[in-house]
Amino acid sequence: MINCALISLVAGFGHLQTPDFMPLPKIRTQTTVDWANVGEDKGGMRYSQLTQINRKTVKELKVAWIYHTGDVGPGKSTIECTPIVIDGIMYITTVKLKIVALDAATGKPFWEYDPHSSGVNRGLGYWSDLKKNGIRRIIAALGDGKLVSLDAQTGRPDPDFGRDGTVNIREGIEGVLPNQFYGSTSAPAIFENLIIVPIIVPESMPGGPGDVRAFDVRTGKQVWRFHTAPWPGEVGNESWENGGWKNRTGVNAWSGYTIDVKNGIVFAGLGSASSDFYGADRIGQDLFANCTLALDARTGKRLWHFQTVHHDLWDHDLPCPPVVCTLIRNGKRIDVVAQPTKTGYVFIFDRLTGEPIYGVKEIPAAAATLPGEVAWPTQPIPLKPDALEPQNVTEDDFTNISPEANAYVKQLAKNLLFGVRYQTPSLQGTVVSPGFHGGTNWSGASFDPTTNMLYLNTNNFPYVSKMKANNSGGYDFFGYTYFADRDGYPAVKPPWGHLTAINLNTGEFAWRIVFGEFPELTARGIPQTGTQNFGGTIVTAGGLVFIGGTMDEKFHAYDKSTGKLLWDYKLDFGGYATPSTYMVNGKKYVVIAAGGGGKLATKSGDEFVAFALP
Repeated sequence: MINCALISLVAGFGHLQTPDFMPLPKIRTQTTVDWANVGEDKGGMRYSQLTQINRKTVKELKVAWIYHTGDVGPGKSTIECTPIVIDGIMYITTVKLKIVALDAATGKPFWEYDPHSSGVNRGLGYWSDLKKNGIRRIIAALGDGKLVSLDAQTGRPDPDFGRDGTVNIREGIEGVLPNQFYGSTSAPAIFENLIIVPIIVPESMPGGPGDVRAFDVRTGKQVWRFHTAPWPGEVGNESWENGGWKNRTGVNAWSGYTIDVKNGIVFAGLGSASSDFYGADRIGQDLFANCTLALDARTGKRLWHFQTVHHDLWDHDLPCPPVVCTLIRNGKRIDVVAQPTKTGYVFIFDRLTGEPIYGVKEIPAAAATLPGEVAWPTQPIPLKPDALEPQNVTEDDFTNISPEANAYVKQLAKNLLFGVRYQTPSLQGTVVSPGFHGGTNWSGASFDPTTNMLYLNTNNFPYVSKMKANNSGGYDFFGYTYFADRDGYPAVKPPWGHLTAINLNTGEFAWRIVFGEFPELTARGIPQTGTQNFGGTIVTAGGLVFIGGTMDEKFHAYDKSTGKLLWDYKLDFGGYATPSTYMVNGKKYVVIAAGGGGKLATKSGDEFVAFALP
């Protein structure tokens, strides 16, 4: 570059730093392979065809480079971003949500744009129109409601998009209060010329709606909007009694979207209706809360839905979009979507009709105990696959890591309700399993299209759902409290974390292992327990499943056929993000954000760590 001096540009809501706005180098060759979406393909399979790093060579993996974002702050900050890589250039967000372009082979930064945003971000979107002037755009959907479009080559804001490259998606949306959540934490989905934006909203009333919204990628203007709490005359409105749909917050696809490009369908896993734990003002089934939802990606028209929890009172919102994939059953290839859930189940639906492939049954559920609340009498569970984590807690399930821990939990439980599936929140406190982190959380799943195997990590850490009376004659949630022993370990017997492979052709587990370790418990002679985990899997043609996620701060590679651990590396900070893998000039890399901190509250950092063979 001719001049290494940094030039600053204040544009709209942001701030750009880049050496003389020089175009990025052309790194693409015949041996350069992208990871162009957070899910690799738009359907979210997170599968790589690369084989250079494989079962035999993975033990030789070494750190190729580390990029420090330089903006880690006080408290438990984190990085949850999955890097995307296009033509040898990596695009990331930092601790404080700066957007950075790096040389994917060296970690050297090319440009940095600061949108002056805050919160968590799990990745960026990419759009190009190479037939017309070679346009390339990086799209960021951020926690404060900014939707940003940057020139992928220079980092400059797109002057034709919104106001100086930024659209404020909060503007004109009813119910959004100042300084209140309304924005995005997950990557936007890009389909043709549309940006479909994930939405975060409050988990209590009041707040903005969780509606699915699509914007024009060139101008930033809204193109369509789907009411996730249906308005009068729309399908599903009748599922809300006494006008409970009106001004309803929640029912939002906070975790992003997947797309069936061939059929032009966008899929969402929708959250629960707010307030999360008391629904006397939303009596009914509450569609489309807790639904896998299929929309026409071009128009926003509903194609089908399936509700996985009726009238949710447990914060069992769908934590990730379904994976767009296929299976073979009775010799027939079937296009499906696989929906992981916080309840620890995986629902598998026909992609075009929403029909459950392995069937679903409704089981009786407990009645509500709080005045005014009306719990739904049944709840759906799939006939296959089996539950990935326990659905209930009995005294026989109390922890066995020490007699002292068991005695403490027995005493704690004397004042709690437990032992019944779908037991509702209560004044004394109800033990809910799986906990509010799942089962599955935003970590989601990966899929191998050569074997039809689905890979996902899960948690087994129940919590206590306790309510308190408010001044309006209703009840409020007392606060998120783990069901834990005196030392903070889960109050139930290990394992507390799993990694599982499911054969979608049969609906059966192919293998299942304990995932994660507490070294201090291992030192006491306690068998591996597993840990809570955030950040998902990717799977490769080289026979590997890569994942970070665990509280022991390790990055792992497993044999995708057996679950055998083949390699691990102790990161400086926890890898609470989903990795990606790519090739530049014939060399394959695997990269993960190592920001630690976050909800798992380990030490915080600011690293992106890339690995390659020597």
